[in-house]
Amino acid sequence: MDKPVYKRVLLKLSGEALLGKSSFGIDNDVVKVIAAEIKQVVALGVQVAVVIGGGNIFRGVEASAEGMNRVSADYMGMLATVINGLALQNYLRDVGVPTRVQSAIEMREVAEPFIIGRALRHLEKGRVVIFAAGTGNPYFTTDTTASLRALEVEADVLLKATKVDGVYDKDPVKFDDAIVFDTISYTDVLTKNLKVMDSTAISMCRDNSLPIVVFNLEKRGNITGVICGKTIGTSVGDE
Repeated sequence: MDKPVYKRVLLKLSGEALLGKSSFGIDNDVVKVIAAEIKQVVALGVQVAVVIGGGNIFRGVEASAEGMNRVSADYMGMLATVINGLALQNYLRDVGVPTRVQSAIEMREVAEPFIIGRALRHLEKGRVVIFAAGTGNPYFTTDTTASLRALEVEADVLLKATKVDGVYDKDPVKFDDAIVFDTISYTDVLTKNLKVMDSTAISMCRDNSLPIVVFNLEKRGNITGVICGKTIGTSVGDE
């Protein structure tokens, strides 16, 4: 059996990852598959924290562009991430994985408040911790939240799960000749304006030498493969 090369990881899931073939909301079958994949990782003894987006329900940036107040729109987006976090928690529990949702916006009836010491204890006891509601502040994306939480829990790597195979030199959806990188530096991601994560998130990882692996979530076994050191997706790191 393959052995993990990381002890503690932060998995970043986009809200769109939960859509499946739907145009809105949550595809339960997709979330079940994600939960089963996370269970495999936990079974290897890896400590797993998760940050999940809310774009399948509400995107604050888009609403702001259409005239909604940005602060209000961003808070609505944060609430969407709590819905997604509770959905993932439900299916993780169904497959026997102990899980806690911690929210940056206090709502004690549905989630614990975000407390770093408590989150670390959960991880050390083998519980998956889902960080919801972003940073609790407007103008910050869930990518930035993922970078921040990964650093706070001292994760070995930030795993960015997407719908494509890694970081491309241009949009693979629009260009058939787009080339995927095996490895790339933080600086190149920024200077080439590659849209893998927002610039704040990338800069935070660069400044703290936190490695990032970008890979395709839709291919079964990729999460476990990346954690076991297989060459999957794109590794983002120092020069």
